[in-house]
Amino acid sequence: MASPSELATERSHSKPLGIRFWEYIKKAKLSYKSHQAVVLIVTFFAYTTYHATRKTTSIVKSALDPQSSAAGLKFPWRITYLSSPAETQRRSWVLGDGWAPFNGSDGTALLGQLDVAFLAVYAIGMYFSGHLGDRMNLRIFLTVGMIGTGLFTSLFGVGYWANIHSFYYFLIVQMIAGLFQSSGWPSVVAVVGNWFGKKKRGLIMGIWNAHTSIGNITGSLIASTLLSYGWGWSFVVPGLLIAFMGILVCLLLPVSPESVGADRQEEEDDAVDSPKKKREGVAEPLLGSHTEMKEIAVGFIEAWRIPGVAPFAFCLFFAKLVAYTFLYWLPYYIGHTAIEGKYLSDETAGNLSTFFDVGGVLGGILAGHISDRLDARAITAATFMYCAIPALYFYRSYGHISFAMNIALMFICGMFVNGPYALITTAVSADLGTHSSLNGNSKALATVTAIIDGTGSVGAAIGPLLTGYISANSWSAVFMMLMAAALVAGLLLTRLVVAEVAARISETRSQGRPQSRSQEPELNV
Repeated sequence: MASPSELATERSHSKPLGIRFWEYIKKAKLSYKSHQAVVLIVTFFAYTTYHATRKTTSIVKSALDPQSSAAGLKFPWRITYLSSPAETQRRSWVLGDGWAPFNGSDGTALLGQLDVAFLAVYAIGMYFSGHLGDRMNLRIFLTVGMIGTGLFTSLFGVGYWANIHSFYYFLIVQMIAGLFQSSGWPSVVAVVGNWFGKKKRGLIMGIWNAHTSIGNITGSLIASTLLSYGWGWSFVVPGLLIAFMGILVCLLLPVSPESVGADRQEEEDDAVDSPKKKREGVAEPLLGSHTEMKEIAVGFIEAWRIPGVAPFAFCLFFAKLVAYTFLYWLPYYIGHTAIEGKYLSDETAGNLSTFFDVGGVLGGILAGHISDRLDARAITAATFMYCAIPALYFYRSYGHISFAMNIALMFICGMFVNGPYALITTAVSADLGTHSSLNGNSKALATVTAIIDGTGSVGAAIGPLLTGYISANSWSAVFMMLMAAALVAGLLLTRLVVAEVAARISETRSQGRPQSRSQEPELNV
């Protein structure tokens, strides 16, 4: 007969790997900062794979429709620098001059419909994903979303070997993939928001948000490398990659300090509370409210009523309209605009467009850092949007003068356009999801993130669609539309900006009052 210790060991080994892993983590008692590092790394690579799977569509367009490399919409950020006329011709020969039904006269329009359908379902799904994310285990929810994304991304590629030529097959697969993709952003922002306090959240999330550009570059490299072996591989391999990463998320990701028994008192940059309050009052309210939060999650309408959610959501609508229009059409615009009197090749235009992304990364970091230092998210976002207006004007008016001028102005545009976009979708969403009006209930994080980014995604779908029609007549009209959208985005934050300015003035006066009685009375004048 087996001894009790042997029976316990046998029962332990019979448990699923995931359960055994989490039991080990809880026993290991990792420090709070170690858990934070795990969260940042895992969520960074998780969302990198999300963007890598999205990027494949724009690369494969040149194989599905040989004309799309010159006229098609590019999703979601930029043309890869690996795409060149010579490669396009060779791949087209391998695949037999395109792939029906996309190689016909309406091929570009059909591919554009896939883009719009993806973004529309993604935007709608975002609202439901946030609602579900606040009511489920985010680790499981994110895992299901990633595996589902991998499955339907791969199914798109399976059409190559199955010799499928039905447009509705690709449309339905792309729409379902968009639905699963919508699970990603609310989940990762909610998890990061659970682990990081407000004090340095802007800077940390600004750096963390670089996964967008890295995901785009990774997706471009993978899809371009595999395209010569058959365009199906360009979907299947990224699909398998995100599914594999989903399994790692299930095994490694701690969704909150409570889930692994971590002590929040170790966090040095907790919100704006006093040190005494952090020492005496943090642990008990969090533990006490945790049981309530499992029973009561913030509803969709209630989340809209949180102060600041609606203004930032509608601001992001116009901010993403500008960002996605610029990013969808930038390589095409560069290739069809004479710089120093010469037109650039598709390869050179693709290379040049990457400077917009580099500027966007810097803009996200700067916006996060500045908003942390000023403790003023609205002021920072509105200022960046207003600065984007002259940046867009100068790029349109003087970008053609020289190669160096084009790069410099494009970099500046990327910084001011993507800065507030990154700030709102990360730090602002996390801040509002833990707003003081919720009384410590963090069960609004995913819902608030979904509302803000979902509303922005509607603008992301509309902007490129309008540009397709307007650009046929005038690119100057397109830039006027972008500048008007940037202006509206900034104006939508006016009430919040005024409130933040008033708060800063009140804070300055309250700090200056004790000194005014003794040493510096002129500070209160």
